[in-house]
Amino acid sequence: MNLPHDLKVSVSKLSSCFRNTSATYKYYWLLAIIESIEAGKDEIHKKELFARMISNAWFTVNYFHVSFGKQDKLQQVIEKLKDIEAFDVDTSKQEIIKRLMTSTNKETIKELNHFDHNVPFKFLSPWLGAHNEKLMYQLSQENYNYTPYSLYKDCILMQPDWLDYFQRNAGVLKDFCYWNLALYLQSKNPNIPDLPNKLKRPQKRGSLLKHKKDFWDLVITELGSVDCIYTGKKLITGTYAVEHFVPFQYVAHDLMWNLVPADPNFNSMKSDKLPRLDSYFDNFFDVQKEGVKIVKKMNPKNKFLEDYLSIFPTLDFSKDKYRETIEPMLMIASNNGFLYMEVE
Repeated sequence: MNLPHDLKVSVSKLSSCFRNTSATYKYYWLLAIIESIEAGKDEIHKKELFARMISNAWFTVNYFHVSFGKQDKLQQVIEKLKDIEAFDVDTSKQEIIKRLMTSTNKETIKELNHFDHNVPFKFLSPWLGAHNEKLMYQLSQENYNYTPYSLYKDCILMQPDWLDYFQRNAGVLKDFCYWNLALYLQSKNPNIPDLPNKLKRPQKRGSLLKHKKDFWDLVITELGSVDCIYTGKKLITGTYAVEHFVPFQYVAHDLMWNLVPADPNFNSMKSDKLPRLDSYFDNFFDVQKEGVKIVKKMNPKNKFLEDYLSIFPTLDFSKDKYRETIEPMLMIASNNGFLYMEVE
């Protein structure tokens, strides 16, 4: 991805800032700078930047369980701050920033300050080369090689031409960060599906109303009822929820082959937990197979039938093939921090 050209600043150096990256710090550092500039700042306190780094990575770590790598300190700090500050997984981005910036908790301050001796001066390596921290601060303050910002103890000060460049190109620069971050994280998580869409919190989850009305209502109306695959409760139209067998937080899609009718109370309790195949797969397979059979008969042109073609190109169901599709997903999700349901 190419950045917009500019006559006053070295865009080539900015373009090279993510080369040889071994952690996620730099991506989130640049995102934090861009957001602070969008908020009208040119002198930016480091504590705000560190708080923004946490807030931008929060949902990726805590909701989607994407691994940043075993040695990545940012992920470790997020996990610690979640306990120290008693944050919920769904805490808003602005609330995280506000609470971290105003926190007087010594442990919180210690965790945030870890970044101070890593990313602020190392980010300037394309402009200043590799030197010790003290010299990098000095060179940046002397405007050596025209760095984007000068480093000070508690803040950074944006250079005027770079500030103008960031203001004019904020949207493209953020896309540049996320594009490179996605490439980096995909290398750490080669089997995670749809990873680029797990770097930000979705504005709103998609509705499953059409999945219910145009597919499962047809099935349940034809059969009279179906049993919940988890609780055995009889489900009739109007009394069930449509739920993701493999959690949405992992698959990041609403394809019908992963959706089943379920007891609404159990669906809420299941949340993002993983189902144990030995306990639930047979029932899952049976209701899916029966559902497709009925919908195919009643409405052969039903769009939701297309969702199954990636697994069953002719819509001929195979229990082994279905299990071979789902089992690796559950294994990878478990390895990335998703928990299995407790079977009662």
